Amino acid sequence: MTTINTVAVIGLGYIGLPTAAILATNGVTVIGVDVNQNTVDAVNRGEVPFVEPDLGVHVAGAVSQGNLRATVETPAAQAYIVAVPTPFREDRSADLSYIEAAARGIAPQLKGDELVILESTSPPRATRHLADYILALRPDLSLDGAGGAPVIHFAHCPERVLPGRVMIELVTNDRIVGGITSEAADLAKDLYAVFCQGEILITDDITAEMAKLVENSYRDVNIAFANELSVISDKLGIDVWELIRLANHHPRVNILQPGPGVGGHCIAVDPWFIVAAAPAESQLIRTAREVNDSKPEWVVEQVRKAAESLGTAPKIATLGLAFKANIDDLRESPAIGITAALADELPSAKLLVAEPHIERLPRALVGRNNVQLTSTDDAIAQADVVVVLVDHDEFKTVPPAALADKAIIDTRGIWRDSVIEAQKPAVLS
Repeated sequence: MTTINTVAVIGLGYIGLPTAAILATNGVTVIGVDVNQNTVDAVNRGEVPFVEPDLGVHVAGAVSQGNLRATVETPAAQAYIVAVPTPFREDRSADLSYIEAAARGIAPQLKGDELVILESTSPPRATRHLADYILALRPDLSLDGAGGAPVIHFAHCPERVLPGRVMIELVTNDRIVGGITSEAADLAKDLYAVFCQGEILITDDITAEMAKLVENSYRDVNIAFANELSVISDKLGIDVWELIRLANHHPRVNILQPGPGVGGHCIAVDPWFIVAAAPAESQLIRTAREVNDSKPEWVVEQVRKAAESLGTAPKIATLGLAFKANIDDLRESPAIGITAALADELPSAKLLVAEPHIERLPRALVGRNNVQLTSTDDAIAQADVVVVLVDHDEFKTVPPAALADKAIIDTRGIWRDSVIEAQKPAVLS
């Protein structure tokens, strides 16, 4: 294959669009493909349909230079990067239907010698499933040139960026590139070297898939330890934040901070792909997932107790709906499930939701008469019970006086000092 000058990025979400933009700003001609016409129209205007720092500058610049455009139809290209969702089904197995849909768009465009990269976080052998699916649609093509058939190259290159820092980490982070063949890995490495300043590590496709899952499962296990500590500490009457602070003074201990659960498109999903691939052997990974999945129920119970102690029709402020701080990404967010459960279990309560990064309630909360989206100040001013679910910077600036006489359930520990201050008796002068 000659130098790749034209790339089609399938899926213009939180990973696909930044990848398309960074390639385009480095001189590659990029066609973004998405099923959502609104997303396509926004990109073609040089706009970003979600919040990600610095992405807007890259998209606007690439579009104005003619290096980036978007469409709903898959075009011909020298390389294809598939960055579509891979959710799990009710049985926690991976739903590969979005990958298969992308394959159906790519297959008719192939002539031979193209590179197809799966970036979507995927269970082991998903890249081979993508290859098999495309080659079943195009039996005139091959992986190895057998019988003189044109070759298509397949690789897996998982993203490993942090929302809120995507445009920085796309460039600076090391990258894993796994090819079904060594030639595919080399081609993919050359493409990512266009923008990646970190080390590009070559392996096979299945190991690359597993590496991404292992990275997120490692984090999930450590978060589960912190979340379990918070439940144990509550039972024993211990301040878990103080406990962790003290324990972390040990030179070889670094306990993470607990929270209301785990959300996002990676950590809350990826470990289940390992469990599905090796259910008998992944006992620790499964247990960690169950601990983190059960934490929202525990939070709901704490809020319910606080609300019921106040009598009828309490007002409850829930602060935050995103899955992490200072972004608008709601995927797999435990805060949404907690808020919905409170609305259902406490029908006489009024839920005042503050999420400064969105303008309307997500679908899961629409239609509930006792749920209202409002500002942080209004939510706290009206509330009898205040529940911190996300550690947005805006919430950290709430003055201690605003919390006086309120029941506080702070799942992120951002108000520990503020609550102590608010509960101090007044000093008479």
